[in-house]
Amino acid sequence: MQSVLIVNGTLISEESLKQENILTVDSRIISTGISMPAPPRETTIIDAAGKYIIPGGIDPHVHFALPTPAGPSCDDFHSGSLAAMAGGTTFIMDFVTPAPGQNLIEALSLRRQEAESCLLPYRLHVGLTWYDHTIPSQMQRCVNEEGITSFKAYLAYKGSIGIEYHELEKVMHAAASLNAIVLVHCEEGDLILKKQREFVAAGKTSPLCHALSRPPETEANAVKKVIELCRKTGCRTYIVHTSAAESLQYIRAAKAEGLPLYCETCPQYLLLDESVYRKPLPASLKYVISPPIRGRDDREALWVALRDGTVDVVATDHCPFNTFGQKDKGADNFTLIPNGAGGVEHRLALLYTYGVLTKKISLQQFVALTSANAAKIFGLFPEKGSLLPGSATDLVLLDPDYTSVISANNGMQQCDSDIYEGMPISGKFTVVKTPSL
Repeated sequence: MQSVLIVNGTLISEESLKQENILTVDSRIISTGISMPAPPRETTIIDAAGKYIIPGGIDPHVHFALPTPAGPSCDDFHSGSLAAMAGGTTFIMDFVTPAPGQNLIEALSLRRQEAESCLLPYRLHVGLTWYDHTIPSQMQRCVNEEGITSFKAYLAYKGSIGIEYHELEKVMHAAASLNAIVLVHCEEGDLILKKQREFVAAGKTSPLCHALSRPPETEANAVKKVIELCRKTGCRTYIVHTSAAESLQYIRAAKAEGLPLYCETCPQYLLLDESVYRKPLPASLKYVISPPIRGRDDREALWVALRDGTVDVVATDHCPFNTFGQKDKGADNFTLIPNGAGGVEHRLALLYTYGVLTKKISLQQFVALTSANAAKIFGLFPEKGSLLPGSATDLVLLDPDYTSVISANNGMQQCDSDIYEGMPISGKFTVVKTPSL
């Protein structure tokens, strides 16, 4: 039996802030409070004076070892989970990305084998990268036989993994009947493909054209259509990596209507702006992600949406590629640049530094956005995302006095560049080692 007593800290949940102690035994929280029962013998005592105690972070959107024509994303499940832990994240959700026509159960089995090196508890969303009449029954097998509760559909990437709206509607009907949730990458794939071809034909091939080929309306129009499908099917729907102010207007109205809709964004959309695409090569390559980084008005609208509850979750879409040897394959043609960037190591520190310390969000909102809300949406709460007695002991100590500067040279992420390079951050997030991790 392993017991840990953390004393003199401040417990932060999504609802409260309390000066309390917390006792854990093995993998469970036993009690919290000022007056505690006598701990078991040989209890490890941690003095958390001056520190916050928060639930371990949950990142429901990472892509470890994602296969692409430029090679897999830099972090596999081992290095990615190490980076996640270094940043205070104790649970991740990755994706199964079947090849077109590949059986979902087969793809799931192969992905689980790839995930065996993961050092953290995890779950997988099953991607629906193609559609025929067998998909609903395959989804049913995923839910009933494999315990899968979430699926992902892509409206972008036409010609590879993107599906059509009428196919998405069938997916959402099937998911609703299974009480599963559907994550949707909302971008108008056909329009983007048309714009990409026009730019390349005109000899406009720089990373800036990546952003120009995916203007905000390509996301917002897709969001609007997906909301209509959510209304029509009653399917629990989760919009990933929201980046555009117009998208937020549609989502806010849909939530006020009571639709079962959830919204995610990522730190890159909160902290960067489209000027990054005007940097010279090769520096601009690392910012090629989808949706692209937007303008300052979109960024400010996202902060408002965090405060008012329109955005439920801040995830990362962690999917880094090396600038040299991967991203630079598209130096002369932006359509060949593998899309993605890292962030799983920095998520909590960035949101704490530029959200909490600037008073854009509260500490309680910080916990909700990085842990509790994702736990509730994906059926993990109160096992995860909570400091309640009986919850798992996925605890993190936040030292607010620690400061550092982000650099690709001193992080755990396995990539030769970092989109947050040189950004000062405050707060050190230390995972309390327990049998659950």
